Amino acid sequence: MESASATASTSATAQIVQTLGAGSGINTAQLAEQLAAAQFATRIDQLAARNEKLTAQISSASNLKSLMSTLSSSIGSLIRTGDLAVKPSISNANVATVSKGTATGSGSYSLEVSSLANSQKLLTPAYTSATSTVGSGTLTLRFGTVSGTSFNADTTQDAVDIAIPSGATLTDVAAAINAAGTGVSAYVANGTSGAQIVLRGKEGATSGFQIEATETVGEEGLANLAWTPATVGTRLKSTATDAAFTLDGVDYTSKSNTANDVAPGLNLKLTATNIGNPATINFSDPSSGITTAMTDLVAALNEVASQLNAAMNKDSGDLNNDPGARALRTSLITLAGSTIMPNAATGAPATFSDLGLKTERDGTFSLDTARLAKTLQDSPDEAGAMWTTGLYGVYASIDKIARSASAVSGTSLGSSITRYTALQKTLTEKTETLSTKQEDFRQRLVQRFASMDTRVSNSQSTLSFLKAQIDAWNGSDN
Repeated sequence: MESASATASTSATAQIVQTLGAGSGINTAQLAEQLAAAQFATRIDQLAARNEKLTAQISSASNLKSLMSTLSSSIGSLIRTGDLAVKPSISNANVATVSKGTATGSGSYSLEVSSLANSQKLLTPAYTSATSTVGSGTLTLRFGTVSGTSFNADTTQDAVDIAIPSGATLTDVAAAINAAGTGVSAYVANGTSGAQIVLRGKEGATSGFQIEATETVGEEGLANLAWTPATVGTRLKSTATDAAFTLDGVDYTSKSNTANDVAPGLNLKLTATNIGNPATINFSDPSSGITTAMTDLVAALNEVASQLNAAMNKDSGDLNNDPGARALRTSLITLAGSTIMPNAATGAPATFSDLGLKTERDGTFSLDTARLAKTLQDSPDEAGAMWTTGLYGVYASIDKIARSASAVSGTSLGSSITRYTALQKTLTEKTETLSTKQEDFRQRLVQRFASMDTRVSNSQSTLSFLKAQIDAWNGSDN
């Protein structure tokens, strides 16, 4: 098959020969177009072919990188929220709500709650309505522990001054307290006794508070809202306290009823006490889902291996000489025998092969179900521990390969993509430069041919005139 440049060159030559031989007018615009194309066609075609190959290489490398990233994220999701997620459960759901913490838990725990965290609740004296004025000045909230009639200030918390303007009402005071952002909320309740501000602090013993008032002279009345533990009356409705509970014989206190990561993989939200009647917390056993997970993992790895083998085919592969693809192949080939649990006890499963993963001669994978079944029978807890999102295990190992493949430096698919993209940009720039030069050459040819065409036209006019004269002379002789 003839190249584009050869075709263009032949066409241009044929145009010249035919036109000159026939003695007719030349299509100079078309001729200039064909000659310019013939001049640059070979180089432009070469650049286009290289650019097409780079596009295929970028696509192939990106596909492999995406496959590994998808595999990694899928395993992570399976462990965090899927069938392999190790989740806690509690025997008495009235005592607490349990959820998975940062780490992965295991085994069982005993929980006994002796008290819940509480917040201080305080009422102001009753007024006629929410629009009743209360005087002006400054209210100061001071935080600490309320115990009986005493108050022990918490020096780690600053006192907060709240300005109360002239003419302020109960509603205005509640709004000012909320706007202060101290953790104390306030609203006006209209009960049978009248309008009162209800103040509620944060949970925890040191989140108790007392209210001090500094009145504006001539606009007294704000002192009516002040309160200390020594104040006579029933304005204090509840005292701020810490939660207290015992987990596996260890005593804990918490400023709130939520205790996260109190044990590996365990979050607690306490809801009731159960003194003398401890509840049991158990973690689910993921070993039942490991066989299915390994089957799915082998299938996913084989998809990657299949795509990788095709991309690295020595005759037709787009990445047959790519260092990033070779690095990925090396990582996959050595995966089965690699240690993924370096912290495992002697004799405990520590490699992918312990989970039944086998690498075949062609780089694909298979599942040794007998090996996996033995591991699950002999070491179910240790096998389950291999499926975590921690530093070691199945996820960490696959994720490491995926991250290495995506890295933009070193020997990786990501680095190859960066290199191919840079080369493609350079080729694009060279192609644009050649296109510009081709256009400049075409325009020069057009100008030259136009000048030639003018001279030829003038010559033809002279020839026609002379021919007419000769014909006239010949006619007169006759």
